[in-house]
Amino acid sequence: ILRTEERQRLARERREEREKQNAARETQILEKERKAKLQYEKQLEERQRKLKEQKQKEEQRRAAVEEKRKQKIEEEKERHEAALHRTLERSQRLETRQKRWSWGGSVTPDSESKTASKRSTSTANLKPTEAAMNKRLSSSAALLNSSDRTRRSQVSPLDSSVISRLLAPTQASLARSKSAATLSAD
Repeated sequence: ILRTEERQRLARERREEREKQNAARETQILEKERKAKLQYEKQLEERQRKLKEQKQKEEQRRAAVEEKRKQKIEEEKERHEAALHRTLERSQRLETRQKRWSWGGSVTPDSESKTASKRSTSTANLKPTEAAMNKRLSSSAALLNSSDRTRRSQVSPLDSSVISRLLAPTQASLARSKSAATLSAD
């Protein structure tokens, strides 16, 4: 009887020991599962955070590229406007130069007759020495005109009026001739 009781007690102790071990294993497994779950959640959160940061960086990069593109377009527009403005200024300057250096302004038959009348009145007001100088200049202009008539026959009427206007003496050239004549007379 003692042996059976001893056996039963030992068997009970072993069973209790096994149950304790199983309970310890189960708690270990549960703890491992809990840690693994926490680790997975941490990794998932970290991944989501990195994805969010990457998205933000990508958006910032896109915004910077878009801003740079807009700025480049704006600069190109400003450059184009400046070039256009410079071109307009140049053409206006050229027009004013042409107006300034042309003797009668625009080249039309009316303007040519006005300039011719201005020349005739200006030469009529000259002093006797100027008149002699004017004769000399007009004779040299006549020589030039006679040699140019052959060329002018091939030129259009508008061009020939411009050429004749350019060949006629002006007040400035008469004044220069007069001062040269006065100096040589002295």
